[in-house]
Amino acid sequence: MNRWPLPEPMALALAEAGKAVAAGEVPIGAVIVKDGNVIAAAHNAPRGLCDPTAHAEVLAIRAAAKALGNERLEGCELWVTLEPCAMCAGAIAHSRIARLYYAAPDPKGGAVEHGARVFEQDQCLHRPEVYSGMGEAEAGQVLRDFFAARR
Repeated sequence: MNRWPLPEPMALALAEAGKAVAAGEVPIGAVIVKDGNVIAAAHNAPRGLCDPTAHAEVLAIRAAAKALGNERLEGCELWVTLEPCAMCAGAIAHSRIARLYYAAPDPKGGAVEHGARVFEQDQCLHRPEVYSGMGEAEAGQVLRDFFAARR
């Protein structure tokens, strides 16, 4: 585990991942912060909502846009427990999230530092600042425990 306490938004994202576990969903949580205040939090819910797009990031982006009354989330930070997939990276770019913080890398499905590397493509019209690794051990353990219980 980390030697230092996790930043509060990542701790909240991990708590959201715990809610996903309780609901039988893949444990990914996301939190959106604007001006130091949490404006949205969500966890994965594709099974519960019967919606393949109901990833934690997308649900948090939808809630934040509604809270702000604007589809552009300029100046917002997204904190998520796992490297976003291509769909979520596209939503992050379209919503104009300023900073992305993610805990664990996802070599199989991630699209920020792995796979499609969405933000590096010429077609990507907005590129957030990206920071990774905060809470990596904790998020990774939650995911390993979840999948081990299903084997």
